[in-house]
Amino acid sequence: MNRPVTALLGPTNTGKTYLAIERMLSHPTGMVGFPLRLLARENYDRVAALKGEDAVALVTGEERIIPERPAYFICTVEAMPLERRVDFLAVDEVQLAADRERGHVFTDRILHARGRLETWLIGAETIRPLLRRLLPDAAFQTRPRLSTLSYSEPKRLGKLPPRSAVVVFSVREVYEVAERIRRERGGAALVFGALSPRTRNAQVGLYQGGDVDHLVATDAIGMGLNLDIDHVVFTGLAKFDGVGPRQLNAAEVGQIAGRAGRHVRDGQFGPTADLGPFDRRLVDAVEGHRFASQRSIYWRSDALDFFSPLSLLGSLEKRPRESCFIRMRHADDHRALALLVRDSETMSLARGPEAVELLWEVCRVPDFQ
Repeated sequence: MNRPVTALLGPTNTGKTYLAIERMLSHPTGMVGFPLRLLARENYDRVAALKGEDAVALVTGEERIIPERPAYFICTVEAMPLERRVDFLAVDEVQLAADRERGHVFTDRILHARGRLETWLIGAETIRPLLRRLLPDAAFQTRPRLSTLSYSEPKRLGKLPPRSAVVVFSVREVYEVAERIRRERGGAALVFGALSPRTRNAQVGLYQGGDVDHLVATDAIGMGLNLDIDHVVFTGLAKFDGVGPRQLNAAEVGQIAGRAGRHVRDGQFGPTADLGPFDRRLVDAVEGHRFASQRSIYWRSDALDFFSPLSLLGSLEKRPRESCFIRMRHADDHRALALLVRDSETMSLARGPEAVELLWEVCRVPDFQ
């Protein structure tokens, strides 16, 4: 379990994830954690087609397809069954350790998730200095982008070129923008995280098959969904991140814009006419893939005390020793536990380590509302 870690870093469209899957399949067993359920499903389908459905498991917060003896596990990062030992283990988009909602999970995987023979951490160059600090023995590899990404002037929704993806930041806006495009251009597919796998596959099929020329999606597409997109068009540069609205930073804009172009085909990005032109400094950063390094990431103690609900709560509130760590304060499971310890009936049931551990499992059930 002390084998060295490989950090495979670079911008979008470098083939990092493809290479990781190929590497995993060269081992007898393996596991990859992806940042999105949609992306996990896409790669599960790919591995199942190569190795057969009996050889691969899909484990996410909403889906569990686990054959009797799977050799490979394709998961969301939160759902990785780390108690299973595998020869190869990879975590995708590790720069999300800086995410306010989920960062502590990615940080935990960076620090603790390991394969028996090989471990890969895949992500953006922005996290390189922090990985060097936390994992001084890691080996670093850089992958260059395979195509050119260039800025395009603002475009009206009714004048979008074919093979365009319009990126929005709320489900409500997905439907509003799609309706506008349908009125003016005749059709649009929708992709966002809350879609069921069947609906998502049908929508992607419409776009990939050429039945519609436009895609309306949330920023989920920035996390590596492989679609034939020539143009990425932004309707805004702000998002709600679980705590409140905030502006996207240049690296996040680059991650989303980088979905334009595939393999060696060049891509373009830009704003809608309603949003107006991008700042030239932002354009230069995205075109040149030059972004500020991350200075801090979110962290939560993994040394949990199951003696009692209150001791568990106390262990979750431990402060980090590393100055680059920000203690995670807003996680849903932590907030659920904090509410439940005020309930006398729950406290009467949660007696003994096994019951407290079960209570913690209940707190960690995802909120699908």
